[in-house]
Amino acid sequence: MPLKKAVVHIEATPRGATTLASTIEERLRRDLISAVFMPGEKLAIDALRDKYGAGASPVREALNRLSAEGWVVQSDQRGFRVPSVSADQLEELTRSRCLLNEITLRESIARASSETDEAIVVALHRLSRTPPRDADDPKRINPEWETRHRAFHASLIAACGSRWLIDFDAMLFEQAARYRALSARSKVSRDVQKEHKAIAEAVMRRDVAEAIRLANAHISHTTALVAQVARRHEAL
Repeated sequence: MPLKKAVVHIEATPRGATTLASTIEERLRRDLISAVFMPGEKLAIDALRDKYGAGASPVREALNRLSAEGWVVQSDQRGFRVPSVSADQLEELTRSRCLLNEITLRESIARASSETDEAIVVALHRLSRTPPRDADDPKRINPEWETRHRAFHASLIAACGSRWLIDFDAMLFEQAARYRALSARSKVSRDVQKEHKAIAEAVMRRDVAEAIRLANAHISHTTALVAQVARRHEAL
């Protein structure tokens, strides 16, 4: 009696669904970083379907991916939620960024060239020409400014020679951006562009100690301004 061949059915995820989930993932990540959703807020799948114009499956897949990266908190009883914030978390994040600066800036300056200097100048110029506040909502950070802000800081360490360190720096920067967005409604008198210019100049004249000092002071100044906002949200 001949044996019947077993037929294995493999259910593949359609390419379109995967692409849509990736698109929603990036849009949702940007909204989380921009504090469109508040700390502790429930991320209901039905509400997200309406907001992003997609079905439940790609929305759920996007949420699962972001949960794996720590951008979303998932629990069996409460579904998906926005991660909480706290002054202690912010302080730890700041300390980690400052410690990382001592490595990345030192290494990047040691490997610097006229090309890396030019990239810093271009990034600083583009940032200086971009309004920091959203034209439609002055109480929010301009998304284009945030993108160019990230590009400027990335240009400072681009020559450090380690993709791992660059990626880690980018991850910490995004986490800090969420705190900055939460504090954007506060009116603070501060010449951020002057701070950026001073850091860039220290890097381009190869002054390692001054570049690290200025970069860390820049981060710590932001932390001091944001900490009060974080305390208001940490009980949520």
